[in-house]
Amino acid sequence: MLSSIPSPSDGVIDLGPLPIRAYGLLIATGVLAAAWLAERRWVKRGGDPGTINSIAIWVVIGGVVGARVYHVIADYQLFTGDWLRAFKIWEGGLSIWGAVGGGALAIILVARRHNLDTLALMDTIAPCVALAQAIGRWGNYFNQELFGRPTNLPWGLEIDPSQRPRGYEQFDTFHPTFLYESIWSLLVFGVLLAVERKVRPHRGQLLALYVALYTLGRFWFELLRVDPANRILAVRVNVWVSALLFLGAVAWLVVSSGHAARARATAGHRTAAGSPRSSS
Repeated sequence: MLSSIPSPSDGVIDLGPLPIRAYGLLIATGVLAAAWLAERRWVKRGGDPGTINSIAIWVVIGGVVGARVYHVIADYQLFTGDWLRAFKIWEGGLSIWGAVGGGALAIILVARRHNLDTLALMDTIAPCVALAQAIGRWGNYFNQELFGRPTNLPWGLEIDPSQRPRGYEQFDTFHPTFLYESIWSLLVFGVLLAVERKVRPHRGQLLALYVALYTLGRFWFELLRVDPANRILAVRVNVWVSALLFLGAVAWLVVSSGHAARARATAGHRTAAGSPRSSS
C-alpha cells in the first residue's frame, strides 16, 4: 500500500538531446485531446467538418493569454520586483478562470465572424474543457505546486523542502489537490456526456452545468490549498470566484429550464390547436 506519493525530482523530460517541460507537454496534450473530441462532437451535432480545427488556434491563444493575465493580476505579489517572470509560463501559473474566460471570448468573436451558433459551440466544447483540465492538472504535479494542507493520509504528496510554503517547512506530505481536481474533472466530463445523452439539455445548459459542477469541486479544493494567494475577508479570491460562478451557473440553469418548459408548452398548444377535429 502507498504510504505517500513521491514527487518528481524535476519537471523536465529528456527526449534525447531535447529537454521537454512536463508542465507544457501535459497542457498541450490536454488541448489536443479537447480539440480532437470537440471536432468529433461538432460533426455529430450536424456541424461542418473542420470547423473546430479552424478555430482551435484562436481559442487556445485566447485561453493561454487569459490564463496568464488572470494569474498575474490575482497573484501580483509573486511578480513584484521581477515582472519579466510574468512571461515564463513554463514555470506554471495558468489560471483556469482566465483560460475559460479568454477562451470563451475567443469563441464568441470567432463564432460571430463565421456565423456560428455561439451557445451550441460552447455546449460542444464544455465537456472537452473538463477533459483537458483532467490531463493538464498533472502539470502541477511535475512542478510541485498548488498542493493542499499537510496530511498523513496514505496518498499524501511528498514535497521537497525548497517547494514548501513559509510556515509549512516542517511537514513532509500534503494533500495532492492536483489529483483531486483531475479526478473531479474526469467525473464532470462523464456526467456531462451522460446528461447530454439522456436528458438532451436546452442550448447553453450543458455549458452552465459544466461551470456549476466544476466550481462546486474547485470551491473545496481552494479551501485545502496553502500556496500564497490574495484574500478578501480572509478568504482566498478563487474561493469567492468559485462561489459566484456556481451561483450564476445554477441561476442560468433554473431560468433556461423555465424558458424551455414554456416553449414546449407553447409548441404543444399550437400543435393541439392546429390538429383536425374528429367527426362524430
